[in-house]
Amino acid sequence: MTITHLVTHSGGFHADELLSSVILTQLFPDATLTRTRDKAWITPAEDRIIYDVGGNFDAEAQIFDHHQRPNPLRESGQPYSSFGLVWAKYGRDYLRAMDVPDYDADAIWGSFDRGFVLPVDLVDNGAVNTSEAGPMFAGLTLPALLESLKTVFDDNEEGADDRAFMAALPVARAFVEAQIKRKAAKLRAETMVMAAIEAAGEGRVLELSMGMPFRAGIDKAGADHLLFAICPRGGDWTLSTIRIGDDTFDNRADLPAAWAGLTDEALEIASGVTGAKFCHNGRFIAVAASREAVLKMADLAVAEALAG
Repeated sequence: MTITHLVTHSGGFHADELLSSVILTQLFPDATLTRTRDKAWITPAEDRIIYDVGGNFDAEAQIFDHHQRPNPLRESGQPYSSFGLVWAKYGRDYLRAMDVPDYDADAIWGSFDRGFVLPVDLVDNGAVNTSEAGPMFAGLTLPALLESLKTVFDDNEEGADDRAFMAALPVARAFVEAQIKRKAAKLRAETMVMAAIEAAGEGRVLELSMGMPFRAGIDKAGADHLLFAICPRGGDWTLSTIRIGDDTFDNRADLPAAWAGLTDEALEIASGVTGAKFCHNGRFIAVAASREAVLKMADLAVAEALAG
């Protein structure tokens, strides 16, 4: 069976069929993307995948609409959009095409489904009120931003809707690919962080070989004794605090108050460390000229935190 056509509806577009197109055009790059409401096209056939149109959902027949009644629901009872239906069927194939390792595929598929696909599904179905985030942010959700790429109301030039859709497609693709790559990178970082935690033993400072997301690995390892992390950055080294959660800026320990906002000589005097270069006024990151200097700063920060 060869898929020669990816079929969705014509006219204005929403985020769900645009994002579905990102997945499907990656998997079927030789297929023609056809935007139409012609009944002959939106009738299932072996050579096509139909989505967000057609009035039916049947994954085996390759039709993925959600506008009919009863509408397709997740096990949680939350409604699918065409994006959720397409992701459920083809998401793992897409991850394979993106070179995500098989051992990470399930975790990334689920994380992307919960954090990216589901919100799009809910917004498309009117199951969430984006204005609850405040009027300032209601227009800045991903669906709203993607849909802002539609033609304006009085652009009546022939083919304008299709041109707008095709112009929006690479924008949507960039968001999807960036999310997948970041999730895959986060899992790679966890492996590296776990090894660094083992090397740190009972020490209070985690030394990493490069900048990377580290808190998830620390939480996973249950390394509650760690207070700070250090790593090289260019020719310098950074000393970072460790936040206590994803939804807060509170840290396990802050850098010394006497360092806040200081740079260069002033910071060297305040800290007593030659090579101290910068401490953010928020006391969550500091920079030193060498590993030796940053280790001295880390030791001072640990001592103050434990004394307090």
